[in-house]
Amino acid sequence: MASSATAAPLSGIRVVEIATFVAAPAAGALLADMGAEVIKMEVPGGELIRHTRPRHNGFGSDFEGSPQFEMENRGKQSLTLDLNNPAARHALLKVIDGADVVLTNMLPGRCRRFGIDPEHLREERPELIYASLTGYGTSGEEADSPSFDYAALWARTGMMDLTRDPGAVPAFLRPGVGDHSAALSLVCGILAALRVRDAGGGGQVIDVSLLQTGLYLQGNDLAQTLATGNPPPMHDRTAPRNPLWNHYATGDERWVMLVMIESQRYWGAFTRAIRRPELEHDPRFEGPVERYRQNRELVKILDAVFALRSLAEWEDELAGHGVIWSPVRRLEETLLDPQVRTMGYFRTVDHPELGTFETVGPPLQMSEHAMPANLPAPGLGADSLAVLRAAGLDEAEAAAALASVPTPGKS
Repeated sequence: MASSATAAPLSGIRVVEIATFVAAPAAGALLADMGAEVIKMEVPGGELIRHTRPRHNGFGSDFEGSPQFEMENRGKQSLTLDLNNPAARHALLKVIDGADVVLTNMLPGRCRRFGIDPEHLREERPELIYASLTGYGTSGEEADSPSFDYAALWARTGMMDLTRDPGAVPAFLRPGVGDHSAALSLVCGILAALRVRDAGGGGQVIDVSLLQTGLYLQGNDLAQTLATGNPPPMHDRTAPRNPLWNHYATGDERWVMLVMIESQRYWGAFTRAIRRPELEHDPRFEGPVERYRQNRELVKILDAVFALRSLAEWEDELAGHGVIWSPVRRLEETLLDPQVRTMGYFRTVDHPELGTFETVGPPLQMSEHAMPANLPAPGLGADSLAVLRAAGLDEAEAAAALASVPTPGKS
């Protein structure tokens, strides 16, 4: 259990987030989980994801909030500004003057247009840490090309093409998967930059792109391709290089995933777990080379074996044998996963308008800081006036900055 007497790791750190959608806001949420004060700047009317409801994404629900916006923006303050208004741009610069970190996914050209690019900001404050998330990087012909993780991280890098069975169409990425990976890179860079600054160094620019994140995520294959010049082979479940690193259908049309990469270490226990001990010393399969050479035959045998029982029955059969495997769960089944519940990976939010609901917690736990991650996202513009006053704007300046912004409303 975390000690309540221990200060949050980022207590006293102020972050100004100028970002939409997922990757950069997710990084902001993690910084808030660690105790940073995060001020989220939004456009008048709010960003699209704030207004997206589960029913818009095909969920059969009348939930009137945006669960994904709540997750990515928990514990922040909301400042609404129209940067086309010169007074609003002046106000944002005043807010940034009191910040340790600027976090943005605004395209570099737009940042320069509004005077919030790193060169301009750090000329005045070299100690500022500026974290940028782009699709393709901050230089080159595509620096100002808009993107999402589906394009820059998934399709562009070759990952979409590789993640499928031979002959199948390319796989479709689920929302936010690449963005959350990029968010972790942003947080890692920001924390390292804070460490350098606190040790007496200056600030610096953190540059994270979805393209670079995608290359890193498939680094195992890509490193081998770079070294050899050869493309990676696709996984063929009917003829895998290691039949114990493969997936098999159960009798109720569910799946099990075997992940015994050191196959010889687990071969004997596995044959006993599936009640086929005679296979252990079968000369066709007794070593990894033999299993590779006879992979199609062994897969046919294992297909027939796993088809004999349901997934639930296989969970009972495989338990206690020390083999590495997992049931292929449906997403809704994870809600009741006892290990997930034991570890507290989901958190409960008590929202002033939406009531009580569960959300996904941060991807790490700290022994001395609880990171409850259970605060609601702010209402649109709910903190605008307080943030501007704290930045030193007088009433007239604040009024001018907010002149084109509607009265704060509900999220």
